[in-house]
Amino acid sequence: MSNVTERKVNMRSEDINSLESESGVIATLIHHPDYIYQSEQLLPNHFTNKENRCVYTAIYGLVTQGIKTIDSYNIIECLRTKEATRAYSEELTIEGLQELIEMSDVLARPTIEEYKMLVSNILDAAFRRDAYQSLKECQGLCWDTSVEDLQKKIYNVIDDVMLCYSTVSDVPEFGQQVDTLWEQIEEHQDGRESGIPFKFPTLNEFVTIEKGELVVFGAPPKGAKSMVMLNEAVDLLKRDKSVFYIDSELSSRLFLCRLLSHLTGIEFNRIRKGRYTPEEKARILEAKEWVKTTKFIHLYMPIFEQNAIYTSVKKAMHKFGGLDVLMVDYLKSTGDTDAYSTYAELGKLTDMIKNDIAGAMDIAAIAAAQLNTNNNKLADSAKIARNASTIVLMLDKTPDEVLADGLECGNKKFIVQLNRNGMQHAQGEYIDLKFDGNIISLEEAKQHIPVSPY
Repeated sequence: MSNVTERKVNMRSEDINSLESESGVIATLIHHPDYIYQSEQLLPNHFTNKENRCVYTAIYGLVTQGIKTIDSYNIIECLRTKEATRAYSEELTIEGLQELIEMSDVLARPTIEEYKMLVSNILDAAFRRDAYQSLKECQGLCWDTSVEDLQKKIYNVIDDVMLCYSTVSDVPEFGQQVDTLWEQIEEHQDGRESGIPFKFPTLNEFVTIEKGELVVFGAPPKGAKSMVMLNEAVDLLKRDKSVFYIDSELSSRLFLCRLLSHLTGIEFNRIRKGRYTPEEKARILEAKEWVKTTKFIHLYMPIFEQNAIYTSVKKAMHKFGGLDVLMVDYLKSTGDTDAYSTYAELGKLTDMIKNDIAGAMDIAAIAAAQLNTNNNKLADSAKIARNASTIVLMLDKTPDEVLADGLECGNKKFIVQLNRNGMQHAQGEYIDLKFDGNIISLEEAKQHIPVSPY
């Protein structure tokens, strides 16, 4: 075994340190205590040397009290006056502190830039120690066969470390943020889009695609749920957004057939059966090449399982360096082969997508759900409504509605049934859509003029 390998095998986490930088930071703060405001992300537990840890705690306490004289007496008394740090005071002696202060004349760094470099070294070593410990914890989880949801637990352990050491910017005064916040307010005002717009302009007057939010499209069985999802996915890709599409219905092969039909306007069945002309094949190949340039993942998952969904989203985020939109097709609730066959499980699934993924990971989420045929309500509307930000129903127009609105106003309609982020439709109101299932096309149609009841 080489010396390097042997050292790694026998290494303890505390062996990963930057003691020179720790001493430099303490020495610098003794002479320039205000520098501590340049390193508020540096915490006492980031120091490996016990004396440095105690002194840093005292200096921070003194500075926040407005005391700028850093001497042996003030350090000891600052620690002694608080119960939480009293034990720290017992780790220090006046003689040891006096020696440290004398040495600080040599070790102190004169500039903020040099001080920040020392802080960075300490944080880097602390991150390596915590990452090392977290990976050891993951090893323990792997050995414990009683552990459930292993992938999710491992992601959480690692993510906790990454979050603790993510870059922390200075906290600005509110007045410094006002101009930027006002620009954001103006962007959200009437007539302007907030978030990512949907493909359907009139729908954007009610809701847009925003991080942390879940929009659910409900439709009856065979009511084109997947069609609206695919149309929206393509629109997002054309806006250069990264999209992760989890599909419980279509294999990736059939999904690609639908996608190419939508992009080319060539009927789905003709593409699937190979009944297209040479000119049409050229269009198909061109569309196929475009798909290869997009930031898109389609995952066929016939049986939804929470841990599998969660870890798949994490993988997609790492692949793209972030994720704009998660699309779930669809939230099932009944049937022996459905992903979730009970209402309780459906509620848990919806809750996870809204809170554990959209909310916690700062991703926008869009899902489809099935309506009951007898009343056009979601299969478990209470549990979905509790977690969804917005619920949009997509229904066929009745023959009377088609006749009254006119053919140019289309054959389907959106009804914004529930909306926590804006308006929703009143009884009898809807958005006009034109649907052509042969080419997987769903477009906003000419909007009808409502008939006054008076």
